[in-house]
Amino acid sequence: MAGPLCQGWGLGAALRSRAALRPLGLLAPPARGVLGPAGGTGTAAGSGEAALEENPFYGKYRHKIQELRSKTSKGGFTKDKTLDSILNVEMVKEKSAEEITQIWNQYFSAKDTVYAVIPADKFDLMWKRAQSCPSFLYALPRKEGYEFFVGQWSGTELHFTSLINVQTQGETAPSQLVLYHYPDLQKEKGIVLMTAEMDSKFLVVHDAQCLANQVQLFYATDRSETYGLVETFNHRSSEFKYMSVIAELEQSGLGKELRPGQASDNAD
Repeated sequence: MAGPLCQGWGLGAALRSRAALRPLGLLAPPARGVLGPAGGTGTAAGSGEAALEENPFYGKYRHKIQELRSKTSKGGFTKDKTLDSILNVEMVKEKSAEEITQIWNQYFSAKDTVYAVIPADKFDLMWKRAQSCPSFLYALPRKEGYEFFVGQWSGTELHFTSLINVQTQGETAPSQLVLYHYPDLQKEKGIVLMTAEMDSKFLVVHDAQCLANQVQLFYATDRSETYGLVETFNHRSSEFKYMSVIAELEQSGLGKELRPGQASDNAD
């Protein structure tokens, strides 16, 4: 069954119940004494073991952190995943953008993943901004608070890993979600196709959908204040306030199904 559409894109997700380990790096909301990212700036750089152990969830997830440290791979994601590996590009070139959109949505509606058909002008804006601001800090609402993820553009792929992964593993931290954008049909059809792969040990489809929606929220917005957070994170990190990300997320209404007291996918 297809999930809800993302406003403006047609972002969809096939939502199936799946047992999953609760991810790491949970941060409590302000009323509960929020613990911000290491150093208080929300940047990807952590301040070492001392800051990590101050995280109230460190003890609970100590064994998972140790398990993550023992991994050296970047995860089981497809390297250089092409549109041709999913779709017969030559065949669909004879079809209209509307027909291709229908084919894409029907194909992925039966799969446990996130997908979208992005208007060319929206992707142009995102792509231009990604060149000057390739990384950002995203927040996922959780039962206990908020979990932060670092998103990093690599070509047309957008890789996500939890902040605590970055703090514990640095550059070797494995991706937990990858969004693949395909501009192959952008000029001719005016659309960019997107799909994703995720590590189901740490994320469920609702999580991936919320992160993908936030890419639109922060990179495709017309509000200078919202995109200003991305610019600050990349170019004036000492001024970045991670609580501003939470404020934007709450104002947008994204991730309501993941909010404290409403989450059901993250039970032990």
